[in-house]
Amino acid sequence: MILVALVIVLVDPQAALAADPPAKQPTAVGRGGAAATVDALGTAAAIDTLRHGGNAVDAAVAAAGVLGVVEPYSCGIGGGGFMVIRTRKGKVTTIDSRELSPKAMRPDSFIENGAVLGFDDARYSGLSAGVPGTVAGWDVALRRYGTRSLAKVLRPAIKAARGGFAVDDTFVAQTEGNVEWFDDIPSTARLYLDPDGTPRDVGTVLRNPDLAATYRRIARHGPDAFYSGRIAAAIAEAARRPPTGPGADHSWRAGLLTEADLAAYTAPEREPTHVNHRGLDVWSMGPPSSGGSTVGEALNILEGYPDLPSDRARALHLFLEASRLSFADRNAYLADPSFFDVPLAALLSDEFAAHRRAQIDETHAATSPVAPGVPERSTTHLVVADREGTVVSYTFTIESIGGNGIVVPGYGFLLNNELTDFNIDATDHPNSADGHKRPRSSMAPTIVTRDGRPLLAVGSPGGASIITTVLQVLLERFDLGATLPEAIARPRASQRNAVTTEAEPAVIGSPEGAALDTGYGHDFRLGTELGAVTALERLDHGRLLAAAEPVRRGGGSAAVVRP
Repeated sequence: MILVALVIVLVDPQAALAADPPAKQPTAVGRGGAAATVDALGTAAAIDTLRHGGNAVDAAVAAAGVLGVVEPYSCGIGGGGFMVIRTRKGKVTTIDSRELSPKAMRPDSFIENGAVLGFDDARYSGLSAGVPGTVAGWDVALRRYGTRSLAKVLRPAIKAARGGFAVDDTFVAQTEGNVEWFDDIPSTARLYLDPDGTPRDVGTVLRNPDLAATYRRIARHGPDAFYSGRIAAAIAEAARRPPTGPGADHSWRAGLLTEADLAAYTAPEREPTHVNHRGLDVWSMGPPSSGGSTVGEALNILEGYPDLPSDRARALHLFLEASRLSFADRNAYLADPSFFDVPLAALLSDEFAAHRRAQIDETHAATSPVAPGVPERSTTHLVVADREGTVVSYTFTIESIGGNGIVVPGYGFLLNNELTDFNIDATDHPNSADGHKRPRSSMAPTIVTRDGRPLLAVGSPGGASIITTVLQVLLERFDLGATLPEAIARPRASQRNAVTTEAEPAVIGSPEGAALDTGYGHDFRLGTELGAVTALERLDHGRLLAAAEPVRRGGGSAAVVRP
């Protein structure tokens, strides 16, 4: 796949690329750099950038730009995300491009006539759209840690938007869940629906010339072209006056976003979270994301059980119970650190882990919701590594599949619905809505080092189940002896301090699932696919392993520079 993808990207016309895209392969081993994303075109963009001298940061942004074209319901410049970077000199840092609420937002903005808006009413509206942070995040990452300009790394994305991509079964299924709202917005319907109001047919080449032009404008003029001027005005207008058509059959509430909100946006660099797990250093994203702290707390709890490989059912029970307790603490203490003093050090301390571990019954599941502890003062994913040792783990999103359903007219990208990540039903919670506040996230882009050297990078989309997905992959790889591809492929379960544990069918139907049910008292509810992991691992003799899902969400794409 690696050579095929490279030849098509460099030689073939874009029309041929769209009609005959590179094949996906979920694993690849080699040297010179590696990448894994959910899509072969995104992975090819990263590998092409590495092959032509770019570093991992350059390659990550190049891949992300392409994913904004071919995975528009999951990510794009209308959203935001979190990037964890390990530089070639060993520094680990993070860039927060999480969306920001409008200055005019208040804790009761999602409450009407004394009642909280239903989720769909809140989501499919201008009200749910925060200031997109993706473009600012790309700019900060490239200026501080990249070697290429934004203009140069956006070239593959411009080509992809102009040439198009072939619609597949997954894209059709994702469209079907949004049809009744997409058809209310002419700019969205024109792009993603056929004239009869149904999803684009499988095999159709979907081109997005408006997005190509938007990318070109950003490439020429930098991020200011997005956060001010005509693009910013169009974003604010689409949010404040949702561009519904005459036949719209839903009420689309007006948002609060202004051009001034966009002009005020920044993507800050923040310290990563850090825990040591069985001799490995695990780095991830801190607040306003809850991913790094929740994964880290659960790993600290599991650290106290040295014999996990001896009984897989018991190991999974302890994993679920550690998740249950960590989610209780996440829900109580994680929010935008500019608005709430998150007790991060306490949540990630060994003392707090020991306190929470003592509350686990090793023989039986607890009943949720469990209470948080009392610490004494915490949507797609890609990974890239280059030959110099720079590693990037990057999760970015527009929140729900299809965001808030509004394609900004004339500019070709969907707006996010990230502000529904606030606790919209509470006015006094740390994560309540407020002005110029970042909603809590579950994104958990993670890098693992050993003795200061990069070892593994991993992450996943999936809402709150991101946390348990990343945690389970780390558990499978480092505690239960799985290879990285095995850890990604194994069936998953997710306990998020709920009465029931969400689980994939393969968990429920397994011997371990039966033991967790009848022996340990876990009450399962059927889930479909949990997560869509991409990861990479540094092997011996300078080799790299890139790995993605073999099946979930249609499978991912992994490649290396030199197989």
